[in-house]
Amino acid sequence: MSTTRTFDSVTWRIPNMDCAAEESEIRHALRDVAGVQRLAFRLGARELAVDALPGTLPAIEAALKTAGFAPAGTVGSPAAEAVAPTGCGGGCGASCGSVTNAAPPVEAKSSAWQALTLAPGLGRTVLALVLALGAELFNAFAPESMQWLGMALAVAAVALAGLSTYIKGFNALRRGRLNISALMTVAVTGAFLIGEWPEAAMVMALYALAEWLEARAVDRARGAIGGLLEMAPDTVEQRDAHGHWHAAKAAEVPLGAVIRVKPGTRLALDGVVTAGRSAIDQAPVTGESLPVDKAEGDTVYAGTLNQTGVLEVRVTAGARDTQLARIIHAVEQAQSERAPTQAFIDRFASVYTPAVFVLALAVALLGPWLAGWNWLTAIYKALVLLVIACPCALVIATPVTIVSALANAARRGVLVKGGVYLEEARRLKAVALDKTGTLTLGKPVLVAHELLLNEELPALVLSATAALSSHSAHPVSQAIAQGLAGQGVAAGSVEHFVDQPGHGVEGVVDGQRLRLISQRAAEALGLGSAALTERLAAHQAQGRSVSLLASDTAVLACSLSPTR
Repeated sequence: MSTTRTFDSVTWRIPNMDCAAEESEIRHALRDVAGVQRLAFRLGARELAVDALPGTLPAIEAALKTAGFAPAGTVGSPAAEAVAPTGCGGGCGASCGSVTNAAPPVEAKSSAWQALTLAPGLGRTVLALVLALGAELFNAFAPESMQWLGMALAVAAVALAGLSTYIKGFNALRRGRLNISALMTVAVTGAFLIGEWPEAAMVMALYALAEWLEARAVDRARGAIGGLLEMAPDTVEQRDAHGHWHAAKAAEVPLGAVIRVKPGTRLALDGVVTAGRSAIDQAPVTGESLPVDKAEGDTVYAGTLNQTGVLEVRVTAGARDTQLARIIHAVEQAQSERAPTQAFIDRFASVYTPAVFVLALAVALLGPWLAGWNWLTAIYKALVLLVIACPCALVIATPVTIVSALANAARRGVLVKGGVYLEEARRLKAVALDKTGTLTLGKPVLVAHELLLNEELPALVLSATAALSSHSAHPVSQAIAQGLAGQGVAAGSVEHFVDQPGHGVEGVVDGQRLRLISQRAAEALGLGSAALTERLAAHQAQGRSVSLLASDTAVLACSLSPTR
């Protein structure tokens, strides 16, 4: 018989968690904390999601603070959803029981101490650099009686720039782990002990600057994901049971509800059109190069732009389940997957850092015997070796580069499902693209204009087509107008012009009511025929957009505008 197990869940924001090395430190710090069931890292967002047995979240938070990764607050209560305990994978078939989120998130309390131990911001880093430079100047030019002031400046610089590094380094050494923070802690402390406090201050300030640059790179990648999120608005116009429209939060709109989308606004949710016609720019979601006409019964997607008409849409997916939300989730999942190079760098650093410690120790102990240095010189050279051999840039650059590449690709409409695939792309020798027979830039051009009724005067048809198309803002109509103008066709005058979103345009040209519409609209007006469908099929097979000039009784001509 299966049992129901209840876990507490929380998502914390860890401001100084940027790379895989810090993820490893957090995993190691929480390894011995009883009750931890699941850890999920989102390095690009600096978020850590934890599922734990009831009552253990405070102990986990305390362990994070001790390791130098104090949470700055909760991101929000995770959704109540089934999750499998660590090691289960959710498909073991054993009686793991269902796991639900039963406890509210634990808020991380801010304090002055926490503010000091977080990764330094730009202002503190710049101030630390100024103080370190002051320490260097005092050491070089101040008299002996004033050297204590230079040392005070060095201590202040290290406190401003390196307190978080010191905390992480001492905790790593206490646990017997030799990582980058431990390396910096030993090097700076050793420099102070042998009297090289100006160098210690400058090294720590420059290290803080490197950390700030790393955080800046991660924030830029995170901003690309934020750009995807901003495609869908937070509020919608929802129709209530009495038929009235009111503002509502998109996240709270239930399935089956009807929302209204006005021209010039983006859709917040996926759905099916129940009333209205419009042209929708779907490029951010589907990659379509031109706006797509939508009418009753057509599917629309969150994040797409309604261009011309008012639409009423029946919601078919909640805010967390839209096509756009799935794209964002795919990008975030891709960021959490380690590429081969990143995995190699992590393994390399795990061996390289201890090796550097051993080599530095050898320089300090064997230098006086092999090179004839005094002990102070040998220790100084060993500390210099620790600093210059730090693998920090190598370890940091790889994941930041991958995350930035994935996020920027997503912002441009290209989804890469993980760093492993991004790296494998270097092996490509040829690329095949299948997009309705064409590869386009989204710029339609007029290639042909064909008369369908021989008794109509060609000049009148061309003049009417130019007149109607020049009054429309639709990209295809603009392509027709520009193409005919380039051929020297003068546009006639239009009276009683009407733009019908998702349908076409109409007006009176030279006393005759004419329409410039799509094949679908012509069929809806009863102007279609089997002969016309067969005639246009050959053009559509070549990826051409077909616009029809029609009177009240017949289709007169067609304009062909493939997308370049």
